Amino acid sequence: MEGRMSLPRGPENLCFDKDEFMKADFDVDHFVSDCRKRVQLEELREDLELYYKLLKTAMVELINKDYADFVNLSTNLVGMDKALNQLSVPLGQLREEVMSLKSCVSEGIQAVDDRMTKQEDIRRKKMCVLRLIHVIQSVEKIEKILHSQGTKELSSLEGNSPLVTGQVLERIATEFNQLQFHAVQSKGMPLLDKVRPRIAGITAMLQQSLEGLLLEGLQTSNVDIIRHCLRTYATIDKTRDAEALVGQVLVKPYVDEVMVEQYVQSHPNGLQAMYNRLLEFVPHHCRLLREVTGGAISSEKADIVPGYDFLVNSVWPEIVRGLEEKLPSLFNPGNPDVFHEKYTTSMDFVRKFERQCGSQASVKRLRAHPSYHSFNNKWNLPVYFQIRFREIAGALEEALSDTLEEAPAGSSFCLLATHMVWASLVKCWSDQMFVPLLAHRLWKLSLQILARYSVFISEVSVRPISSENTKESKKPVLVGKKESLSLNPSEDQGNGSSAESVPLSSISSTQLIYVAADLDKLQDRIPDILDMIKPKLEMIGFKNMSCIAGALEDSKTSLSACVPTLNNRIIQDLSESSFAYLKSALEVPRLYRRTNKEVPTKASPYVDSALKPFYRLQNDYRDTLKQPMIHQWLEGALSDSTQKYYETVSDVLSSVKKMEESLKRLKQARRTATSNPVGTNGGMSDDNKIRLQLALDIEYFGEQIRKMGLETSSIKSFSALAELVLTAKDQATMEPS
Repeated sequence: MEGRMSLPRGPENLCFDKDEFMKADFDVDHFVSDCRKRVQLEELREDLELYYKLLKTAMVELINKDYADFVNLSTNLVGMDKALNQLSVPLGQLREEVMSLKSCVSEGIQAVDDRMTKQEDIRRKKMCVLRLIHVIQSVEKIEKILHSQGTKELSSLEGNSPLVTGQVLERIATEFNQLQFHAVQSKGMPLLDKVRPRIAGITAMLQQSLEGLLLEGLQTSNVDIIRHCLRTYATIDKTRDAEALVGQVLVKPYVDEVMVEQYVQSHPNGLQAMYNRLLEFVPHHCRLLREVTGGAISSEKADIVPGYDFLVNSVWPEIVRGLEEKLPSLFNPGNPDVFHEKYTTSMDFVRKFERQCGSQASVKRLRAHPSYHSFNNKWNLPVYFQIRFREIAGALEEALSDTLEEAPAGSSFCLLATHMVWASLVKCWSDQMFVPLLAHRLWKLSLQILARYSVFISEVSVRPISSENTKESKKPVLVGKKESLSLNPSEDQGNGSSAESVPLSSISSTQLIYVAADLDKLQDRIPDILDMIKPKLEMIGFKNMSCIAGALEDSKTSLSACVPTLNNRIIQDLSESSFAYLKSALEVPRLYRRTNKEVPTKASPYVDSALKPFYRLQNDYRDTLKQPMIHQWLEGALSDSTQKYYETVSDVLSSVKKMEESLKRLKQARRTATSNPVGTNGGMSDDNKIRLQLALDIEYFGEQIRKMGLETSSIKSFSALAELVLTAKDQATMEPS
């Protein structure tokens, strides 16, 4: 009915779909909440009222259209109840007959199920009896073969070849395999418990015969005997027993003979020689076994006995046992250099041993073997790393001392501290220290070294600068306890942030310049660290070099953050050293006032003294610093000192002008006609001599700046200074005597 009923169409702008009302899962709450997402409730109500009117109109039209059918509906239903009552009686009788038939069928099904259950029980018991019969038959058959074989051996001991014995054992093994199968299926049966001693005797005899036959085949190098014997072991599912027997009889004596601790320790390459002899065991003593089991390249697939891996299950466990028992000192990490040499040699032996395995599957089995994990776990790499960590951290902390010693001869760095930082980074990734399994710890240590150097630079940047001309140093500054590289790699370095205050030693200007030079060189060498690390990480399969490069870039950024502070300290020191002489401009008036000195013709000596720090920076550190860095420092220091120089000269000129005006007023007050009291013999006045001397000083100052390769326009306040003294010079030369 739902398919035939259709609602009248409404306007196109209704906020809902009319077909929603005809859905079987129509829900009013869901309908209203869904509409509220699109329109307001007022608009929804208006649309519903509009559609309600449409429905009402459609219903009236439907009733008017089929009015006659609606009227005749009640008339057509007259007598319908009598007809229904007449049908109820035969329907009840039919129901009783169906229920009776259902009961009969259920009883038949139950009877069939009972018989099927009994038959299944009989079949199961029959199978148990048959299995027990097979067990008895197999035991008797094996005992019969053994009895007949024993009789033949007694009658003609020399007549049976080992190959015949191997074939007989293979027959016995096949029958024994069936015996084992049926015995497992008949577990718990009383008869099996009675036969079990006979089965145990057969098992012991079979294993003893197989062991003797396998040893005989190995001693005589008889491939056919070995093949029959190994196939028999595989038939009775005793491959591991064969591998254990080979390990005990063939491998163990050779290992005990080769592994002599005294020989390894007394000879320079004793360990390498021992490993070479162990590697010779496989081609010399396991050739037949590998040919039979398919471990050799020349093995014929038709005659291969699968399921064996003597290298993994026989040779390797005995080698590991021998190393652990005969050479316990091999794994001692007390001497890190010796330990690293032994570890490297041993890992090279493992790689060569893996190459002797016949396939990738064999290598995977070797790496999954418990003795393989035991061998790797014997190497106490965390202790080795801790010892190396203490070596590097101790030497580095000693170099990062307050004395700031110079780097050794031949080093590309100026200070021992930076030299040791770079040497420590190189040592971490050197072939004499690097271990692939410790790559993550060495990488962390490298970042810690760079971070420690960054902290060191920050500490040095705040030290007071001492005078190089005298042995007196400025008053120490109290700073927090300096951070050091934790000697325990697992120790949280945050614990070192104590509130103690210790006096900070001073630093000379030369040392500060060396620090800046080393910092710049170390930043340039950051890419070399990546080139040094990359081959080592690729060795262990690490390919995300962008992560490593990003971390090194962060370390470089941390080092770069120290540069502005260093530059400011150096610029400040140069500026103060220069201005200590430039402020001598204050003494110029004293030199000319009432001294009757000649008119100045050259710059004052203090200007040369003020320029000496800049010339020393340019000449003494030309090979140590980059030219852009020198120019940056010169411009900064000259700008600072020129600004102060400008203020000093301005004060001097102002003072001269005030003095001049005061004298003029005094002269006018006395109304005398004498000559200028500050002049002599009618020449240039003392004030103008002062102005001229300052002008000569600053002109010479500007000339020397240009000789340094700098432009005076790049020196802040110099143009204002030049303009100031130019005005004073013009005044001095133009003013009448």
